[in-house]
Amino acid sequence: MTAELIILLSGILLTAYLLDLSAKFTRIPTVIWLLAIGWGLQQFTNYAHIHVPDLSEVLPVFGTIGLILIVLEGALDLKLSTRAIPLISRALIMSVLPFIAFSGLFAWALVQYEHCSWRLAILNAVPFAIISSAIAIPSVKNFSSSVRAFITYESSISDIIGVLVFNFILVNKFVNATALFGFFGQIIIVLIFSIILTILLSFMLSRLSHHVKFGPILLLILLLFGLSKLWHLPGLLFILIFGLALSNLHLFREWKIASIFQPEKIPHEIKQFSDIVAEATFLIRSLFFVVFGFMIQTKDILDIQVLPWSLGLMGLLIILRFIFLLLIGQKNRPYLFVAPRGLITILLFLSIPMNMRIPIVNNALIIQVILMSIALMMLGLLFYSEPKKRNTEDEQV
Repeated sequence: MTAELIILLSGILLTAYLLDLSAKFTRIPTVIWLLAIGWGLQQFTNYAHIHVPDLSEVLPVFGTIGLILIVLEGALDLKLSTRAIPLISRALIMSVLPFIAFSGLFAWALVQYEHCSWRLAILNAVPFAIISSAIAIPSVKNFSSSVRAFITYESSISDIIGVLVFNFILVNKFVNATALFGFFGQIIIVLIFSIILTILLSFMLSRLSHHVKFGPILLLILLLFGLSKLWHLPGLLFILIFGLALSNLHLFREWKIASIFQPEKIPHEIKQFSDIVAEATFLIRSLFFVVFGFMIQTKDILDIQVLPWSLGLMGLLIILRFIFLLLIGQKNRPYLFVAPRGLITILLFLSIPMNMRIPIVNNALIIQVILMSIALMMLGLLFYSEPKKRNTEDEQV
């Protein structure tokens, strides 16, 4: 059985790699193929009566590690400059305002239909309002730097805000001054520790001479994220700050503290570290979506009872993105369609206690919304062609 499992895993990952290479030409996001492979394997095992252990406990582990690596990989690819401020501002607005509007409107619909409390309604609505950086960022990697930067900032900030709001609603039964003080206190604590830990990890990156050093740094990042999750702190904020700081250490070269990082050595180390993060991200992301595809039930895809809700949520998503992209003066294509739901939606949905779940917010609704949003993104990217002349401002990002 060991040999068969090794052959299966290596075959899946090699296939995922070939599909990833072909995405540049087909414009079909690799995640579509990975979900199809997982679903196909499920059909085969059912037909052949092959017993497969319960994978529901494995999925959140792969998902959490994948989320960390994807946000880190995206941040390591971003270069900051004064010219990037308008783009970052637009991405920030698109991360926050549609999230608030989508969560509020969906929660209102749940309150009216299910007659539940606003707290439960918002808790169940938030996972659907978050853009999945795990799908969005890899899907635009072959586009211009301006498109990649906007999508990376928007989806990463959306993940962070979504997790913050979700944890706040989950932990606090009432919204009062004490709860809000604790909420903003957590953000300040993470910001302070992010600066300290970024300096520490950057020092390790530049000074460690042992032939094994990138692995321990990655493990330390995962450890710190795990601890932050136990303490209900926004660990993704630390990941984003660390990645941005590493990729933009040149901005701090005039600072006295910069001399301890061996400026002549650190760019080469960061490049190696980025390559290893990219490799690890590919492996974990591929395994996650294959496992998720394996767990998709055909009856959930075809569930017509939740189909009106799924279509309604997709319509709401497009309308809100169109309105806010128009308000901030951002061109609609391809950004209108790149708002997939995925990994983070699954993770937060699984984090909702059973006694706090609303009946209509079930596996079928999650799967339909995820598949529809990915299909919409695929169609949007498939028929989008970038202009030959790119905006000079965005190219500096």
